[in-house]
Amino acid sequence: MSTLLRKWQLPFLMLGPFIILISLFFFLPVVLITVLAFTGMDSSMQWAFNGLSNFKHFINDPNIWHILRNTFTYVFFTLLINVFFGLVLGILTTYFIQKESVGLLFRTLWMLPRITPPVVYVLLWLWFFDPSQYGVLNSIRALMHLSPVKWLASNPMTAIILANGLIGASYGMIIFSSAIKSIPGDLFQAARVDGASQWAIIKDIIIPAVRWPLMFVTLWQLLSLLTSYEYILLLTKGGPLYSSEVLALYSYHKAFQNFEYGYGSALALVLVVVALIMSAILLKIFGMNKLMGSSRIE
Repeated sequence: MSTLLRKWQLPFLMLGPFIILISLFFFLPVVLITVLAFTGMDSSMQWAFNGLSNFKHFINDPNIWHILRNTFTYVFFTLLINVFFGLVLGILTTYFIQKESVGLLFRTLWMLPRITPPVVYVLLWLWFFDPSQYGVLNSIRALMHLSPVKWLASNPMTAIILANGLIGASYGMIIFSSAIKSIPGDLFQAARVDGASQWAIIKDIIIPAVRWPLMFVTLWQLLSLLTSYEYILLLTKGGPLYSSEVLALYSYHKAFQNFEYGYGSALALVLVVVALIMSAILLKIFGMNKLMGSSRIE
């Protein structure tokens, strides 16, 4: 027994604090939300178990199908920007821009919004979409003698997709840039000698080489978009009239604005189930079993 303890002493010492933090701030909240989802807890903080009442309320909620449609629209189009625009930026700054200092400068500038506090980042977008004549877009319209437009009121979903998509593309850009840099340069030289076009090099060399990072970024950004709502909360607050409300923000509003903790937890639990289903579908699409399989090269 003493030998076994000595064997696990160092791993426990090194990993123990992280395991405790993950248990407290990840696993314990999931357990708590699961339990709360089957209660009718409100501002009275009474643990009144009500079975599946919250999930029946979810099905009959008059706003839920509109919110689910918003969630799908937001996640789908923002994910396209995050992944494909991030891939384009990665290719541009590592393959087409051969000078490392220029590519590094571009990536650094594009990463600035990501390291900026969300409130500051959203303030810039609020200025960009400001409905007065002093907003960026309306200033451009004024040059063409056009009247100001209330952009956030008329196009709230477009605003949150752009705000989340452009900042999310920076993450994919960094991951894809690192993956492209790891491709041996001899492959590119051999392709050019054989007369391959730029598109052929991207399609036949770069894309297959970044398949792992592509799966990782897609899955990571999908889960992040399903559960994140801070930029939407700061930019539009889900309005006007639920036009930009997504499921994660709806759960937050129900729990912490309307004090329907039980129903808010049920919404969060539905979101967890949706995330698991979508993750399984993506792993199937990317062929996770083939990626994890042993190499057929002898």
